[in-house]
Amino acid sequence: MTALDTSATDAQERFDRILGELRPKLHRYCARMTGSVIDGEDVVQEAIVKAIEAYPRTRAILHLEGWLFRITHNAALDFLRRRARQEAIHADEDPSMIVDPTDAAQDRQIVATSLRTFMRLPLAQRSSVILKDVLGYSLEEIGSVVDSGVPAIKAALHRGRARLRALAEEPEDSPVPVLAEPERSLLAAYIRSFNARDFDAIGSMLADEIQLELVTRMRLKGRAEVAGYFTNYTRLQDWRLVPGFVDRRPAALVCHPNDLAGRPGYFVLLEWSGPRLGGIRDFYYARYVTDGAEMIIADGGLR
Repeated sequence: MTALDTSATDAQERFDRILGELRPKLHRYCARMTGSVIDGEDVVQEAIVKAIEAYPRTRAILHLEGWLFRITHNAALDFLRRRARQEAIHADEDPSMIVDPTDAAQDRQIVATSLRTFMRLPLAQRSSVILKDVLGYSLEEIGSVVDSGVPAIKAALHRGRARLRALAEEPEDSPVPVLAEPERSLLAAYIRSFNARDFDAIGSMLADEIQLELVTRMRLKGRAEVAGYFTNYTRLQDWRLVPGFVDRRPAALVCHPNDLAGRPGYFVLLEWSGPRLGGIRDFYYARYVTDGAEMIIADGGLR
């Protein structure tokens, strides 16, 4: 192996390592930008694919973390445009006159803000507040990610923080989500059979072209390939599924059997095609996704 080959291999290994280490942080950003931990993971996956494709064609990158965040930020913008939620941004103040100190209590309040509340901020305010107050980047680093000047970022931070303080005073009035039939019964039957380790019964629910994603690890398709997934769960004892919602979407929440009322450790999304299960998306290896997620355990089963 030549010195050039060794250098390329070292660079690739460094890229893979940093990408793996940065993924939870990228997700924290995307979840708050999109208002959902599930949509946030979709954006992260899209950004990672773009980064992996672009990296071999890119010359030496001095600030790899900033480069990855720019790609992720742009992927989030693309997602929001597709979802038709881009908001107009207006600057009323003179940024050079802004003095916007924050204290530790305000910082904690912003970090704890719900994902849906972040969605009520205009786009520039949202990205600036997340990058500065949630992830801790400097104004200059934020500018390199969002391609904006420091004065504009200061203005966005000032308005975004003020808006979040105002929103924090509003009462929480979102109703508990409700899952209608027949999905309610299908989800309940899946969870009941899974907890009983009756994987033969679950096998009868699977569509022939069932698709499984074990997030960050692998994708499988078809009954034969997916069968091993259930076998692996028979080797584990620290789980019990309960019905519920993640960011107001129906899900099987995975709790410790000795603490069913505690916060779930992760979750599994199920996609139905008529009476058959067409998709499973298991976040066992991507537990960072639960950070900031609104997870509701259904009271006495799904209503």
